[in-house]
Amino acid sequence: MADISIIQQHTLSQPAARAAAQKVADKLASDYGLQCKWEGDVLRFERSGVEGVLALEPSQAALRIKLGFMMSAFAPAIEQKVAESMRKTFAA
Repeated sequence: MADISIIQQHTLSQPAARAAAQKVADKLASDYGLQCKWEGDVLRFERSGVEGVLALEPSQAALRIKLGFMMSAFAPAIEQKVAESMRKTFAA
């Protein structure tokens, strides 16, 4: 199993941060076939072999992804792609 952890700093208001997080979630859902749902300021997502959370805080977004055995081989590529998406989305 592989774990991915990304912390992205931001200066967005809570509604803008939530909209940014939704963009990241939509991209993850599209690219990896994930099911996503909000629980307060925490976005949970999962599919077979992948589960994770994107937690919003006042000045940062914390993403944690757990990859199962089969997906762990793709961890470096997934981490790079998701980190870039978060940088671009939360920089707005």
